[in-house]
Amino acid sequence: MIPVTALGHVTFETPDLEHQIAHYTQVVGLTVATREKDRAILATHLGDEVVILQHGAVQRCTALALHVDASIDLSAANKMLSGKGIKSERRSDVTPRMASALVFSDPNDTRVELYSEVQRLPRAAPPHEAAPIKLGHIAFMVRDPKQMVDFYTSMLGFRVSDWAGDFFAFLRCGSDHHTVNFLRGDEQRLHHFAFELKDWAHVQRACDHLGEKDVQIVWGPGRHGIGHNIFIYHFDPDHRVVEFYTELDQMKDEAAGYFEPRPWHKDRPQRPKVWTDFKAARLTWGPPPTPEYAGTHSKHTPSTTEKAS
Repeated sequence: MIPVTALGHVTFETPDLEHQIAHYTQVVGLTVATREKDRAILATHLGDEVVILQHGAVQRCTALALHVDASIDLSAANKMLSGKGIKSERRSDVTPRMASALVFSDPNDTRVELYSEVQRLPRAAPPHEAAPIKLGHIAFMVRDPKQMVDFYTSMLGFRVSDWAGDFFAFLRCGSDHHTVNFLRGDEQRLHHFAFELKDWAHVQRACDHLGEKDVQIVWGPGRHGIGHNIFIYHFDPDHRVVEFYTELDQMKDEAAGYFEPRPWHKDRPQRPKVWTDFKAARLTWGPPPTPEYAGTHSKHTPSTTEKAS
């Protein structure tokens, strides 16, 4: 096993690179760390590379970078993966600030880039009041979520935080309730990805900022049941779902096995579980998703009114 500690960056291909760069700098609030002919590397104002945009024929998510502890020997990890029948390679060209990475594909054919060291950029003033503080999590629609959970837990040390029925898994690699999610669907693609904001007031400022930019909020504000984060969602120009969130549940003590207590928890203590009330899993309060957001799911995803038998 190669224990992962955090999410680094995600890589997207897009047919309209300039439009995407404009959205993620002017609307989301990232900064351009590196600009090449067909690629841009974007960072938070705190100095972390979080999004790579590169030109491609169609919009798709191609890769996610995951941080491993500096004590992990990537050469030994390479041999371990090879012993499991997983082809991997060492690369030094993922970003100019990442000297070395171990790269392989997961069962969803998403490229995984493991790294232990990356050079951070100097801290800068945020581009606007809604600028996020970090890239928090990424969710994929997959045909077999259990297969993905088995891979990420056995190979990369993730832990299961919650399931919604048998169709939506939430996995953590640090104290955050979830870092990667796998949702059963009729195609394999990105479902959404999320940026963390500082607090509820920061979310309010983000709502105002999206309004000023004429960007529709397609779901929210609300508080989820699973994870209990306050959220808003919007679409980027390629129709990717982008979430801004705050107050995500925290597992501060793995030995204790429950999430840090919060007033809005109905389970006391709140432990990892299988949620069977899907309406409660989606929302503790807030409006239902708009038809635009609901259209991002598939026919294999239960509605908010369904309950598992």
